[in-house]
Amino acid sequence: MLTLDDFAGLCGERFALLGDDIADLSTELVEATPLGNTTFEGRQPFSLIFAGPASPVLPQRTYRLAHARLPELDIFLVPIGADATAVRYQAIFS
Repeated sequence: MLTLDDFAGLCGERFALLGDDIADLSTELVEATPLGNTTFEGRQPFSLIFAGPASPVLPQRTYRLAHARLPELDIFLVPIGADATAVRYQAIFS
């Protein structure tokens, strides 16, 4: 089970989003923050924010996430904002 500690030291690093229907997309982990002070099934809930290219804007759904120091995992991402240079996506772990 991944925790906030698994991601906290990876802010600023690149992650690949992989999928059958998308070209591999490079994103940057820009934020890893705890959500509250309680634990759920032994883990403190946390949020991850990734920044991807301005285009394409990916729909909310599950994507495969890859990073050299973590096992590949399926992660549900929601687009939460965009500007001229990037789209931000959020994943919440509870």
